[in-house]
Amino acid sequence: MDIAILFRDALQSVYGPLDWIPMPDGEIHRFHVPGDKQGTINGWYTLFADGIASGAFGSWRVGGTSTWCSREPADAREAEQLRERVDQARALRAAEQLRRHQVAAGQANRWWRDGRRADPEHPYLMRKGVRSYALRQRGDDLLVPLYLDGCLVNLQRITPEGGKRFLYGGRVNGVYSPLGIVSADSQLVVCEGWATAATLHQSGYSVAAAMNAGNFRPAAVRLRARYPETPFLIAWDDDRGTDGNPGRAAANLAAAAVGGEVAFPEWPEGAPADLTDFNDLANWSRSHDRA
Repeated sequence: MDIAILFRDALQSVYGPLDWIPMPDGEIHRFHVPGDKQGTINGWYTLFADGIASGAFGSWRVGGTSTWCSREPADAREAEQLRERVDQARALRAAEQLRRHQVAAGQANRWWRDGRRADPEHPYLMRKGVRSYALRQRGDDLLVPLYLDGCLVNLQRITPEGGKRFLYGGRVNGVYSPLGIVSADSQLVVCEGWATAATLHQSGYSVAAAMNAGNFRPAAVRLRARYPETPFLIAWDDDRGTDGNPGRAAANLAAAAVGGEVAFPEWPEGAPADLTDFNDLANWSRSHDRA
């Protein structure tokens, strides 16, 4: 059977039906992953046809790399050739990822430079009960700056309805959005979302938002390397309604990695069970006090 068909079978075993044939030219190609948002091309693959046919593939959104070969190597020479192909595929993927990150970083800096000061009465800010601080706005979307080692590398866009998206191809692993000035003798609070960060900053804390639970440990480790003497407080979401409480699990792992303390919201009697973070607690407390 044709190696391109065999390789496509391997792709389909992971991603589902595909209506195209892979190109066995040893280059990086992108494709739409079934189930991803329409118009996105988060999938990638590379396929080598000479020698033992081999290839690699993965998803930029999900991460990870899978490898494939048409048969087992017959001798040490073929085994070495296969290892070289795997290394080459990984190098191609790394180069393409770097290119995607650089393109997105350039777009982030242009949008941030051209964005206007965020409207203090933006519906999302009003609903969350927080100030705009240094956020900017493009059209109706808020722009949340995401940094890596002090450099702006990505943006999170927040719609008036609360929808959130990063720039296509932008780096997410290890990035953070800071509020306040960090110094060696002041505590740095690391939390998840920007609204939670703004809530904590309004109470006087210097804060960095990691944006999602999967990035919590990478962001905390990056920040620890940047601020080695600063005390860390991990203020994470309390996913008490979710099996295993992933928020608490992520916070404890991050705290262990950076030598920080952990804090979770303390829920008063009568607080609804669907509240999970410090912003939820602040908003519920205000409405409860008014009542």
